[in-house]
Amino acid sequence: MSPADPADPVAADEPSPELRAVAPQLRALRRAASLTLEAAARDAGLSPAHLSRLETGQRQPSLPVLLTLARVYGTTVSELLGETVADRDAIVRAGDMEPAPAGGWTYWKAGAAGRGMQALRVHVPYGSQGDIVRVHPGEEWLYVLQGRLRLRLGDTAHVLEPGDSAHFDSLTPHRIAAAERDGAELLFVHTLLQSPVAALCLGPAAGHLTPGETS
Repeated sequence: MSPADPADPVAADEPSPELRAVAPQLRALRRAASLTLEAAARDAGLSPAHLSRLETGQRQPSLPVLLTLARVYGTTVSELLGETVADRDAIVRAGDMEPAPAGGWTYWKAGAAGRGMQALRVHVPYGSQGDIVRVHPGEEWLYVLQGRLRLRLGDTAHVLEPGDSAHFDSLTPHRIAAAERDGAELLFVHTLLQSPVAALCLGPAAGHLTPGETS
């Protein structure tokens, strides 16, 4: 069964103005990429009927579908949503990165607001949130700057050293913890569009899977 076949719970909700604007944009970008409906659907792992419903506004796209279509069309989720990005500053100066706490962690926003990805510099303290497992749509990439990081993906545990990185699907149950008492420093990029930090591997665990076992 293709990913498009199960009922999409988002489709039952009243569309937001942003998502109502997506339908014509999806069709325009597909045509700009010189792809037929069938070819685009095949490349995105969707059925042509499902993609047609997205392009006519009969169904709302989920975030994973938007990410996939953005890759197929060689564009960004921001462009799929019809956002104008020309006025955004591409440079984020170190002095403008204000530290913010989240559940014992500290993070600095290292990217511009309103993009299809969010970039953060993160300090992971030892022993904080280390037993919390996260599952959510999107992709994550992290790079260890200092310290040693304990990363669990599904049933597999990894210890990352400075210079190591990881890139994974966020639907894979995962958790992050510092492996040493001095904590760890990371660069962290995710594609969970416009999400609060609490929806990621940082901050409070409300609404996320929290099994009792520890790594």
